[in-house]
Amino acid sequence: MRQAAETSAQGGELRLGVVVAGPTGSGKTALAAELARRLGGELVCADSRQVYAGFDAGTAKERPEGVATHLLDVAAPAERYSAGRFLEDALAAVAAIRARGRHPIVVGGTGLYIKALLEGLSPLPARDEETRARLEEEWARVGERPLRERLGALDPKLARAIPAGNKQRLIRALEVAESTGRSLSSFWSRRQNAAPGPWLCLRIEWPSEALRSRLRARCRALWPGLLAEVRRLRRGLDGSEPAFQSLGYREALAAVEAGLPEEEAYARFERATLAYAKRQRTWFNRQLQARPIAGGEASRMAEDAVRAVLEAER
Repeated sequence: MRQAAETSAQGGELRLGVVVAGPTGSGKTALAAELARRLGGELVCADSRQVYAGFDAGTAKERPEGVATHLLDVAAPAERYSAGRFLEDALAAVAAIRARGRHPIVVGGTGLYIKALLEGLSPLPARDEETRARLEEEWARVGERPLRERLGALDPKLARAIPAGNKQRLIRALEVAESTGRSLSSFWSRRQNAAPGPWLCLRIEWPSEALRSRLRARCRALWPGLLAEVRRLRRGLDGSEPAFQSLGYREALAAVEAGLPEEEAYARFERATLAYAKRQRTWFNRQLQARPIAGGEASRMAEDAVRAVLEAER
């Protein structure tokens, strides 16, 4: 996606912003960091899990040497970090980076955050805590299926788009529909506060089997540290905090707290990771207009990315 160039408050043209997107384990951070070193840029993390302080091992949180990185560890584990808050934080970070005469490089796999930054967000109703509490209780009592069927009658398109098991999104959609009489998707037509351009989006693409192989190796490498981190975190947290909904932490909690055999918990973690990567690939292919970058070594990907940047700046 390339937006029309706008001028800064000082009257100069804004520095090109770059988005590096792709599924988990595709090498986004390595590419973005190398690109930042070559272009003179700073990273803005667009990851809904890496915002949580202390949740490092399972999120594969990285702080590349010599590269300023923003929006890591900006939320406490008990906070609900929303797309609206991300947009506010990211807009401030991007503006500050450009004020320093550098390129903002947004990197992450949370498509909703990237879309919010590039296209803005629609004003949404405030949370209705009473309705939400009732829906939470209903989920605990009867499970997901009746709630999903009810949303399907109210907002079929959105019901199909929400992945199975995504309790937070499903309950929010029902909460809005039941408390306002309007579907959540009906509020999405008036977006505002998009980050000014110009922007170039890059999407890392790996052959399916190559990515699956990378992810299996990554999961196996992350698992011991993830278990150790959950044991440490549980000394100060009760496990119900939003940060524990992150990929891998639910499975690790089941092993640490509920007695699930570690290998079974690991198998669930690996399956969930592979499924999540597949959903990310589908979303980015359909929702993000981006130049593909073939997956590989970071230095080789960076050469392709720099060429794309130079072309975009002509």
